[in-house]
Amino acid sequence: MKNSYFDGGLLSLVFLQITNAILLVITFGLAAPWAITRSYQWEIDHTVLDGQRLIFDGKAMSLFANWVKWLFLTIITVGIYGFWVRIKVIEWKTKHTHIINY
Repeated sequence: MKNSYFDGGLLSLVFLQITNAILLVITFGLAAPWAITRSYQWEIDHTVLDGQRLIFDGKAMSLFANWVKWLFLTIITVGIYGFWVRIKVIEWKTKHTHIINY
């Protein structure tokens, strides 16, 4: 069995979080899918499982399109669909996470 580890650093995480916060403030939250995608990319691209590095190929526009759909479904179901949104985001994240095969 090979090692699994995470090699992200504190400084890069702090920079990412600060720039994401600025992005969200400037866009009044409309850039949330971009900030989320940047955070997922950082997390996954710094993860190694059983000696194999993971990569994330999700795009913010793809998440944004889903975001609009999920918002619409949440509104027309008077908030009920909102319980499934977190699961849908995890499914989207997983769909765009891959192992680099060397």
